[in-house]
Amino acid sequence: MSLSAQITWLFILAIPVACIAWTVTHEEVFREPREFCVRCSQESKSLLKRKFFYLFTCEYCFSHYITIAILILSDFHLLLMDWRGYVLAGFSLVWIANIYMSLYNLIRIDLKKERLLAKKEEENLNSP
Repeated sequence: MSLSAQITWLFILAIPVACIAWTVTHEEVFREPREFCVRCSQESKSLLKRKFFYLFTCEYCFSHYITIAILILSDFHLLLMDWRGYVLAGFSLVWIANIYMSLYNLIRIDLKKERLLAKKEEENLNSP
């Protein structure tokens, strides 16, 4: 596969990694399992159990596991066609996916800020 095709695949495969990692670690649909994992990661007596459950609450940590699944499904290598290509692809996918999630978070914060400002302005206009 050419270098440009590999880079295209890298940026495209990072999209589902980011989407899945963000959804599981932030969105309302997974709130109850996430709260359970947060509780277990904070209250478990075993260090191993605390760290295991923490992996489901951190988008960065969780994106590593999603990346492994995506690499298995897609058989994507980066630059090298042996195991080293999988390692390069894995860390590169995690990095790009986390850039996507950071940008998404910035956009969400900006939109929330705009909504709050608009609501405050509306309340000021409606008050006597």
